[in-house]
Amino acid sequence: MTENRSIDEIREQKLAELQETHENDGVGTTDSPSDPIHIEGQSQLTDATETHGVVLVDFYADWCGPCKMIEPTVEEIAAETDAAVAKVDIDANQRLATEFSVRGVPTLILFADGEPVEQLVGMQNKAALIDVIDQYS
Repeated sequence: MTENRSIDEIREQKLAELQETHENDGVGTTDSPSDPIHIEGQSQLTDATETHGVVLVDFYADWCGPCKMIEPTVEEIAAETDAAVAKVDIDANQRLATEFSVRGVPTLILFADGEPVEQLVGMQNKAALIDVIDQYS
């Protein structure tokens, strides 16, 4: 009897895991990193946006004052939400900045299911960013 109970418990656990995977279409689980991912090229950005269901990508520059001001907010969003956060230095990754039509910094692009769905330019407050993320989470 004890052995059968263990088997039943394992079955229930596996069923719950399968249901969670199905609900998330196999992607975008809540296992998003709690720290921003520093992107060094197109393939790394593609991996990040395809691995996580919702990704907020911060296109920034080291010399940009507003970029430095928004950095703590971006880090808090990475730690507090289910969205992954990625950071792209536009000076080191000019092709990526051009590909996504980044003309001013900071530019924040929200990806959902691997596709860009929102673009925000300039300083943003935390509540506004969380509202946008929640629309796609």
